[in-house]
Parts: sequence; C-alpha cells; structure tokens
Amino acid sequence: MLFICTGNTCRSQIAEALVNAHLGEAWQAFSAGSRPEGAVNPFALRVLAEAGITHHGRSKSLDEFRQAQFDVVITLCDSAATECPAWLGGGQRVHVPFPDPAMARGAEAEVAAVYRAVRDDIARRILPLLQQWQP
Repeated sequence: MLFICTGNTCRSQIAEALVNAHLGEAWQAFSAGSRPEGAVNPFALRVLAEAGITHHGRSKSLDEFRQAQFDVVITLCDSAATECPAWLGGGQRVHVPFPDPAMARGAEAEVAAVYRAVRDDIARRILPLLQQWQP
C-alpha cells in the first residue's frame, strides 16, 4: 500500500509508520510525495515516538514507485489526489484528506498538539479502513 501527500514529510510519513506498526502483519505501507521536500518533519517523528513508534522514513518521490504495484493507494491531501499519476497502483485508489500539520504556527507545544491531532485522526480513520480489506 502507498500513502501520498504533497511533500511526503508529515501526513504520509505518519500514516506509513502507523500502518507498519499496527497492521504490519497484514499490510506493508510505503509513502511518497507528488513534490517531496527531502526530509521527514521532526514534529512528525516526535509524535510518532510519543506513540512508541520509531520511524526511519525519508521523503520520497512518486517516481521511485513507477514500477511498483499496490493493492491500495491512499491520497491524504487534495493536491496529491489531483496530481496522483494514473500509472500508480493497479488496485483500489482512495482519497482520505487530512489537514497539513506543517502549516501549524505558534509555540512548540501548540505545533506539537496539531501534529498529535493529525496522528490520532489518521489512526482513527485509516487503520479501521484497512482492517476491512485484505491485501
């Protein structure tokens, strides 16, 4: 399965890590960006660590997956849904949008709270969705 967002720094990285940590026996998740920014956001790594998940992801381009076949491709932002190439996948394509936590501004604690909310929302919405399907 492949998660896609624009920069592949926050939402798709969090989704990849959550699925691999909680549903790894049934699913192998990857993530990519339509315009990858080159690094995983430190707040994304922080809130994953707070949930007991060590993630060693890196920001990747969709082009890295040009030859891959996926049972499910999930876009996590409207931009990625629009830019997702037709050649990806071969299986189910689903759009489940989440706000971009990278847009959060304010004190460190406020920004971290936004990332936690997105992490928890991804877990609430994506994990049950995938548990309904068999890879």
